[in-house]
Amino acid sequence: MSSVVEPPSVEEHAKARIVNDAPHFRSVPVALRYDGAHDPDAVHVVFPSGSDWTFRRDLLESGLRAPARRGDVAVWPCGRAQVVVELHSPDGVAVIQFDSRPLMRFLRLTHAKVAAPVSGS
Repeated sequence: MSSVVEPPSVEEHAKARIVNDAPHFRSVPVALRYDGAHDPDAVHVVFPSGSDWTFRRDLLESGLRAPARRGDVAVWPCGRAQVVVELHSPDGVAVIQFDSRPLMRFLRLTHAKVAAPVSGS
């Protein structure tokens, strides 16, 4: 008898504020995704347009506490309750602000999924 092994994946939803020179920031829903079976070191931020930014989970963790940058992605704390993610592409730069709490919850869930014992027989 075999059992199906659940892949260690997590999907959470958050609101991101796109920072620009408009008088008010525009909020968009984003999906925060993690698939530990495919790449245990990567997280994905997926925008409504389908644009999927993938970067290392430890970059997001580090950026919650202090400015961190790796390649085309920079993350830094903004005050006590927010985090800024800066994404560079050939088309330009996007600056997105998140509340810290959903990102911290997402990261906790990714670590819990990886730490959870996988059962099967």
